[in-house]
Parts: sequence; C-alpha cells; structure tokens
Amino acid sequence: MACIFCEIIAHREPAEIFYEDEDSIVFRNRLKWAPIMLLAAPKVHRTQGELWSDMAAVGRAAIRVAEEQCPNGFRLISNFGYDGMQSQSHAHVHILGGHFLGEYA
Repeated sequence: MACIFCEIIAHREPAEIFYEDEDSIVFRNRLKWAPIMLLAAPKVHRTQGELWSDMAAVGRAAIRVAEEQCPNGFRLISNFGYDGMQSQSHAHVHILGGHFLGEYA
C-alpha cells in the first residue's frame, strides 16, 4: 500500500493544506486530539530520525503555520516507533493548539 502522506503530497488524496513549498507541507490531521491539529511533513518520504537530524525546512513551516493558527500558543510533538504511538512511517510533526493544552501526560 502506498504511503498516505506521499499520496497527499502528490495531490492524489484530499487534504486541507495550510502551507506548501518545495520542501515541506502542512495539512490538517484527521485525528481530533485538539481543536487545531495539523501535520507538518517533508515532501520526501523520510523516517522520524532523518527528519529530526535535519529539521530546518519542516521546522520553519511548522512554526509559521502554528503561529498563524494558534496565536495563544501551541505544542509540537513527534511520535517515534510503536511504543511512541507512531502510526505513519512518513516523517511528520504534530501541531496542536486552539485551546489550553494542560500539563504533560
């Protein structure tokens, strides 16, 4: 099965896209953990470790959209591996906001 994020990046799957440039994309997550839940991802299929070793483009995109969509604050989260609840192999960062997020779990 093809990677759903790669399909979104190729515009073969629908998504509400908030930002897109040559290297990165930010789109709405289908999950609803918070009122605003977006995903920032590199356009090239990479692992979480590869992304975090070179976060420049995706980091800039995540901050730019997060500041626009969550002016009172936000949280950036990445899940690594099964125990970390990573459900997609395509590297990505969750942008959570839209209300007070409370203390860490």
